[in-house]
Amino acid sequence: MERVAAVNLVTEKISHIAPAKEVMAQINKQRFFLSLFFFLSGFNFASWASRIPTIKAALGLNEAELGSVLLTMPISSMIGLPLSGWLVTRFDTRVPLTIAFLINAGSLALIGTATTTIHLVTALFLFSLSTRIFNISMNTQAITLQKLFDRKINGSFHGLWSTGGIVGVGVTTLVISLGVSIVPHLVIVAGFTIVITFFASRYLLRNDRSVSRDKQALTKPDAYILYLGLLVFFAAICEGGMFDWSGIYFQKVIKEEVFTAGYLIFMSFMAFSRFVSDKIIEKIGMAPTYLMSSLCIFCGITLSIVWPSFWPAMVGFSLVGFGTAAVIPMTYTLAGASEKYSPGVAISLIASFGIVGMLLGPPLIGYLAHAFNLKISFIAFAFAGIMLIPVSRLFFRLSS
Repeated sequence: MERVAAVNLVTEKISHIAPAKEVMAQINKQRFFLSLFFFLSGFNFASWASRIPTIKAALGLNEAELGSVLLTMPISSMIGLPLSGWLVTRFDTRVPLTIAFLINAGSLALIGTATTTIHLVTALFLFSLSTRIFNISMNTQAITLQKLFDRKINGSFHGLWSTGGIVGVGVTTLVISLGVSIVPHLVIVAGFTIVITFFASRYLLRNDRSVSRDKQALTKPDAYILYLGLLVFFAAICEGGMFDWSGIYFQKVIKEEVFTAGYLIFMSFMAFSRFVSDKIIEKIGMAPTYLMSSLCIFCGITLSIVWPSFWPAMVGFSLVGFGTAAVIPMTYTLAGASEKYSPGVAISLIASFGIVGMLLGPPLIGYLAHAFNLKISFIAFAFAGIMLIPVSRLFFRLSS
C-alpha cells in the first residue's frame, strides 16, 4: 500500500490509469534530476571546503581562529532546524529546494569575495542555512522515490553527492595549479549553480508535502529517533571534520604542496563506497555494515596519526572515506520507517544531531590543534568512529 501511495505522489500530470512504462519513465526522470541536485550539492560544498587553506592564509587566521569561524556553519544550520522542518510540511519539497539552492549560489560567491572575517562569517551563515534547507528537501524526496523501487537506491544519491565533491576538489586542484584566484573560481561555480537550478527544478517530484504525523514534530524524540540521531552525530563529527581539516592536515602534517590530495582521496573512496553500499547492505545487513564502517574509520585515522607520511595517510584517508560513506544514507533510510514521524520531519530531527556533530567536530579539531598539535587532534575522529559500534548495537536491540 505504501508503494501505491507513493506512486500517486509522483506527478499530478500522470493519471491513475497511465501505462506502467509511462509511470516508470516519469519516476526515472525525477530520479535523474534529483541525482543532479545531489551532485551539485557535493560540488558546491567541495568547492568551498577545498579552498579553506586559501581563505585561512588570505585572512591570516590561526587554527583556533579558523575553528571559531567554522562554528558559524553548524550554528546557522541549527537555527535553520525549525525552518527546514516547517518548510517540508507546508510546501512541496521542490519549492524550498529551489530557493535554497539559489541562496546557496549567492552565498558561495560572497565567500569567494570575502576580505574580512565578518564578511566571511556572514557568507558562511547564508551558505550553511541554505545547505540545511535543501539537504532536508533532497533527502525527503529521495526517501519518497525509494519507496517506488524494489531495491535500495538512497546510497546512490549520496554517492552522487560524493562524486560531485570529487569533481569539485578536482576542479579546485586544477584552478589552483593554473594560478586562478578564489574570486573567479567561486563566482563561476555560483553562476553554474543558478543556471542548473532554474533548469532542473521543474522536473523534481511534486505533491510530496507531508499531511500526517507532523503534530508531534516538536515533542521529545523517541528512542528510535534518538539512537539514529546519535549515529548521525558521530558520523558527522568524522565526515564534517574531514571535509574541513583534511586539506590542512596534508599541508601542515604531511607537508604536501598539493594539499587537496588527502581531501580528494577521502572523497573518492566515500563516493565509491556509497555507490556499492546498497549492495553491501542487501548482502550482509545494516548491523554488520555499521560495524564495518566503524572499524574502517578507526583504523584509517590511527594509520594516519601513527605514520604521518604521504602513502600511509592516503591509505588511512581512503579507509575513513569508505567507512563514513554508508552511515548517513543508511540512517536516513531507517528514519523513513519511523512510525511516529513523517519522513521529512524524521530526517529533519535526525539531521539536527548531525548539526551538533558538525558544531563540535571542526571547531574541536581547531582548538585541540592549537592546544597540542593537529596530528594529536585527529584522535577525536577515531573516538567518534568507534562509538558507532555500541550505539548501533543499542538501536538494533531496540528495534528487534
